[in-house]
Amino acid sequence: LEAHATERPLPSPRTVFFGGGTPSLLPIDAMRRLIIGLKQRFDLSRVDEWTIEVNPATANLEYLQMLRELGIDRLSFGAQSFDPAELKMLERHHDPDDVVQSITLARQAGFERLNLDLIYAIPGQSLASWDRSIRQALDLGTTHLSCYGLTYEPNTAMTVRKRLGEFTPAADEMELEMFAHVRHTLAAHGIEWYEISNYAKPGEECRHNLVYWHGGNYIGIGPSAASHVEGHRFKNVPRLADWESAVPSGDLAVIEHEILTPQQRAHEAMMLQLRLRQGVRWSTLLTHSRTLGESAGCGDRHSTLDTRNSTLQQTYAPTLQKLNSLGLINVTESGFSLTESGMNVADGIAAEFE
Repeated sequence: LEAHATERPLPSPRTVFFGGGTPSLLPIDAMRRLIIGLKQRFDLSRVDEWTIEVNPATANLEYLQMLRELGIDRLSFGAQSFDPAELKMLERHHDPDDVVQSITLARQAGFERLNLDLIYAIPGQSLASWDRSIRQALDLGTTHLSCYGLTYEPNTAMTVRKRLGEFTPAADEMELEMFAHVRHTLAAHGIEWYEISNYAKPGEECRHNLVYWHGGNYIGIGPSAASHVEGHRFKNVPRLADWESAVPSGDLAVIEHEILTPQQRAHEAMMLQLRLRQGVRWSTLLTHSRTLGESAGCGDRHSTLDTRNSTLQQTYAPTLQKLNSLGLINVTESGFSLTESGMNVADGIAAEFE
C-alpha cells in the first residue's frame, strides 16, 4: 500500500488561480512557502496560466518579483474605480495612484499578462466618471479588463447601508447605459468582450475562468472553496479551524456534495455558456450529458449522441423560437448566442431554460 501511494500520479492542472479575498496580504515568506509546497504536491508541468489577485495597496516590487520567479505569470488588480469618492463608497483602502504604481511595478517584475477589475453602478457614479475610469484603465495598457455591475450580497456592509437608506442605488437604466458604454468603448480600442463581464485583447482571455464557463473540472483548495469533477459538485467547510483539523487527518473537509445527472450537467453548461460571446454549442452540451458508459466508449455512442442532440434541440425549440422572435438570441444549426439586446437581460433569458 505504501509503495502504491508513492507511485500514485500527482494531479496535473492546466491553470491555477489564487483568489477569493486578498491573497497578496499573505506575508512574502508565507506566500513563497505556499507556492513551493504546491509545486511539491502537484504536477505543475502542464500549467499554462497562474493568476494571483493583488490588492493595489499591498503591491511592492520584492513581492511581485518573488511571484514571477516562482512561475506566476498573470496578476489581477482590484482597481474598482479611479475616482477617490467612489472608492470611499466601496470602502476600498487604496487610491487611484496605487493602481498606476502597481501596474508599473508588475511590469518591472516581468509580468506581461495583467488584469484590472472595475465596478460600475456605484451609488453616486455618473456616466462621465465611469468613462474616466475606463479611459484611465485603457491608458495603463493592460490586456484584460473585468467590469462588473455592483451587486449587493447578503450580510455585507454595503447591503446593510443600502437597507438603512444611507445612499441611493444606481437606477437600472443607468446601469444598462454603463454596461453598454464600457462594451463599446473597449471594443473601439481592440478589447472585445468574450464573457458578459470580461474583455480581452485577442488571445488574452482568462484561461482559468473559461474552464468554469465551459462547465469543466476544477478543484478548490481552502475553506469555502468550491469544486466540480465530472458531475460531482462540492464545497469545502467554511470555518478555517474545521478545515485545518480535517486536512492532517486525511478527512475530506467537504459539505454540500451533489452528484449531477447528465441532464443537470448539460443544463448547467447551457447557463454558463450563455454568458460567452460564442454562446451555447449543442456539441458541448452533448459532451456534458454523456453517461459514464458513453464516455468510456461503450455501446453505440454516436447513435446515442445523435439521438440526444435531436432531443435537446426539440426540448428547447419553443423557447428558442420565442427568444429569437424577440431579437434576444441568434440561433444557428450549431447553437445559439445572445444578441446585443439579449445581453441586457441575460439572467432572464437563462431563466427561460429552467
